[in-house]
Amino acid sequence: MEAEFVPIVYGTILALVPPLVAIILALITKEVYSSIFVGILAGGVLYSLQGTLPHVYLQPVDVLTAVFDKGIVSCLTDPDKVGVLVFLVFLGIIVALMNKAGGSAAFGKWASDHVHSRVGSQLATIGLGALIFIDDYFNCLTVGSVMRPVTDRQKISRAKLAYLIDATAAPICIIAPVSSWAAAVSDYAPDGTNGILLFVKTIPYNYYALLTVLMMVLLAVFKLEYGPMARHEINAKNGDLFTVKPPVKDEEESVQKKGKVIDLVLPVIALIIFCVIGMIYTGGFFGGENDKDFVEAFAASSAPVGLTYGAFGGIVFILLLYLIRRILSFKEFMSCIEEGFKAMVSPIIILTLAWTLNAMTSKLGADKYVEALVTAKEGSFIYILPAIIFLIACGLSFATGTSWGTFGILIPITLNVFSLTDPDPNKATLAVICVSACMAGAVCGDHCSPISDTTIMSSAGAQCNHIAHVSTQLPYALTCAAVSFVTYLIAGFVKNAAISLVIGIVLMVGTIFLLKKILPTPDSASLQKETLKAEKG
Repeated sequence: MEAEFVPIVYGTILALVPPLVAIILALITKEVYSSIFVGILAGGVLYSLQGTLPHVYLQPVDVLTAVFDKGIVSCLTDPDKVGVLVFLVFLGIIVALMNKAGGSAAFGKWASDHVHSRVGSQLATIGLGALIFIDDYFNCLTVGSVMRPVTDRQKISRAKLAYLIDATAAPICIIAPVSSWAAAVSDYAPDGTNGILLFVKTIPYNYYALLTVLMMVLLAVFKLEYGPMARHEINAKNGDLFTVKPPVKDEEESVQKKGKVIDLVLPVIALIIFCVIGMIYTGGFFGGENDKDFVEAFAASSAPVGLTYGAFGGIVFILLLYLIRRILSFKEFMSCIEEGFKAMVSPIIILTLAWTLNAMTSKLGADKYVEALVTAKEGSFIYILPAIIFLIACGLSFATGTSWGTFGILIPITLNVFSLTDPDPNKATLAVICVSACMAGAVCGDHCSPISDTTIMSSAGAQCNHIAHVSTQLPYALTCAAVSFVTYLIAGFVKNAAISLVIGIVLMVGTIFLLKKILPTPDSASLQKETLKAEKG
């Protein structure tokens, strides 16, 4: 039997070079496709090095094999990843159908009649995002499709819409017990531990997710924007919703005038129901004599497969609904299949490249390097370990662009350091706090990373330039991360969910009030003058 190949840089700091190359290039060039591919190429070079450091040599053919055969092609033969791509295509078709039938336009008109302010439209977007908690991909594309007409009418920039979508995707899913994220996290629970119960225990300690929701509401209510987002919001008020145009033009499509709000609401409700049914089906809920209860089935579900089943069920439901209501002909319905697929081409390309980059980083042993880094110092800072784990999870998730991969690396390490069944209740509580810090940090890094699938989907859902979304969202995410870090420092000593969370909320409210006092708002004449000057320059 042939021994598994181990790169000579395996488990070293060089394993983090490929994602860092991709991220730095993306931020410099503002172009995501080539940046990620160069990162993959750098990973292929490191993977293919032969000899012993520092005396190494390289075969170009080995690099091509690592990049394409063991990289891109290998990722696209993974059933779960293919399932995600099929789910995205189905979602694209559903969005195209709702737009073609006039459901989105009807909802936009209805919302415009009932939502009369920028604050109201932002709060409505947050509310809808919180309601769609099943899956972050589903959240991103559905909220984007539904709320674009509403936020456009209130002259809210696409960058701000993308932020609201992104901040109600992963941060909501990671505190929702009935979600694909809960199922993923529960897989890492040690034997004999109820994974969903562990997930529920971490919710009060998931400061980044909870404080992100609070921050969105405060930003909307107090009309505060800062960083690059302020310029985007000023431009939106002056009629330019994009500032930086997305790669796909946001063209007006011909829609049916007979479309009503029900033509959007019913498909969304049906989609949620079918997705839940699809996920618990894959988890064994309908397994006959050996069927599982709802919680067990959700914990054991396959999110990509279940969501694909649910999306297909949603398409069938929409077909019957629209044909019965006679708002779309069968021919018009079928034309939306091509339109939906085309709309998803850009996200699919970026996702494929991002997955390949993550796989390359994994082959180079980035997880082993991080594990060694954490375990080497585990005994020296036990009470500040939650804050340290939060930072490490942020960095790892940012570099690799994956929350779930970060869970897989750090949660087992954390549970090796602390036991959930430790007879000392303080240490058992600290274990829960540290697991929550893993999850919160992973979501934070995912939120910031330009190669994150959720960040990519948020850009697609808002039809916003991807790098514009990343650059405008970053200051907000870092603000919340800083407050969360301080809260985890406190939680490590206090070990009380209620006290720590109240302190975190006070810190977040205080931070927003301070920023409101010291920073000019998008309505201020000075900031508008600076923005116009920068635009002309």
